[in-house]
Amino acid sequence: MKWTENVVGCLFLVVYLCSYNHQVNALDNGLLRQPPMGWLTWQRFRCVTDCKTYPDTCIGEKLIRTQAQLLVDGGYLAAGYQYIIIDDCWLNTTRAPDGSLQPDNQRFPSGIPALADYVHSLGLKFGIYEDYGTETCAGYPGILGHLEQDAKTFASWKVDYLKLDGCNADIKDFDTGYPAMEQALNSTGFPIAYSCSWPAYQEFSKIKPNYTAIAQTCNLWRNWADIDDSWGSVYSIAQWFGDNQDRLSPFHGPGHWNDPDMIVIGNFGLSPGQSRAQMALWSIMAAPLILSVDLRTISDWARAIILNKNLIAINQDPLGAMGRRILKLDGNVEVWSKPLEDDRVAFVALYPDPYGTPIQVTISLADLGLIRYQDYNFFESFNGDFLGKYHYTDKYSCTINPSGDVHAFYVESAAPTKKFRRH
Repeated sequence: MKWTENVVGCLFLVVYLCSYNHQVNALDNGLLRQPPMGWLTWQRFRCVTDCKTYPDTCIGEKLIRTQAQLLVDGGYLAAGYQYIIIDDCWLNTTRAPDGSLQPDNQRFPSGIPALADYVHSLGLKFGIYEDYGTETCAGYPGILGHLEQDAKTFASWKVDYLKLDGCNADIKDFDTGYPAMEQALNSTGFPIAYSCSWPAYQEFSKIKPNYTAIAQTCNLWRNWADIDDSWGSVYSIAQWFGDNQDRLSPFHGPGHWNDPDMIVIGNFGLSPGQSRAQMALWSIMAAPLILSVDLRTISDWARAIILNKNLIAINQDPLGAMGRRILKLDGNVEVWSKPLEDDRVAFVALYPDPYGTPIQVTISLADLGLIRYQDYNFFESFNGDFLGKYHYTDKYSCTINPSGDVHAFYVESAAPTKKFRRH
């Protein structure tokens, strides 16, 4: 290796590691020390409230009970998917006479406390949706003017997770309103993970979010556009996070997570390769893994991707580092990287172009930042297969299928106790 390559490689490693080690002080309520995993209604079931026409897919307790049971029976809970969350459209159109929130009693005849108890009885945790504004995005009562009352209601219902949206509100109030709700939740004494939409609305309005304050207030927060059931949506969100990684990653870590939105694997819009890509990229980003899919009809191949133990382990790695896009290569191939516990590193190489022919990619270990040890063992991430032992001066080659597929791999030192020292 040339001296100039040594210098570039060393500088790359220093910048790479420092970007993960610099994190702000953040919310410390003891919750979500790893990215949350679970299931949420919105992307797959939206705001279907006509239970006469759509009895099996309308937002109601029947749907939640069914999906909750399938989270357990299908092995999702055992894999870590522990939250089941109702998004918008669960509410009655008006509050109760005392001002408290109430569900639609036709679709939730047993009430929310009974539903939460059922979810808890399965070993799952229960989440719910509200909105900081006067109304939710779908027009149901928002929390504005009722923060403390609603926080007490959620605690009395044993809600474990609150997703707080930002429709029908003044964005200029978010910097005080979202922290006020956090204080109201904390004052109940009941542990409620807090998911905010605070920065997403500000980013779209070109208002610079105060991510220091956000990380001190919320356990996770939506940053950008709602995900749709398409590869174009998944890819554009991943690109936005890659383009903004330098200003997002310092605020990301145990207890406080950037959230690129739901996993849409198993629905209608992604091919198997694109589904592999979303799971691999969300795992590299240490993103929340919140499914939105009908577990009654999910295919075996989609279920296998969602339950992949290696990808989940990369996502749930205790370091909690937000993966970064580190290279853009010829053919629009991009490489993402994430440091893991015990000096291991995970990588994803993505080939987005729809040109029909797989592409072969060759990358030097130095360009991957692998200069800390003399030799590395490479493993394929999806199946764990050993790919070979490589010297730090070597190059690594792989083949990637087109149209949004990935090659995912991770590496560890071939001699973990002996760090390589240059002379």
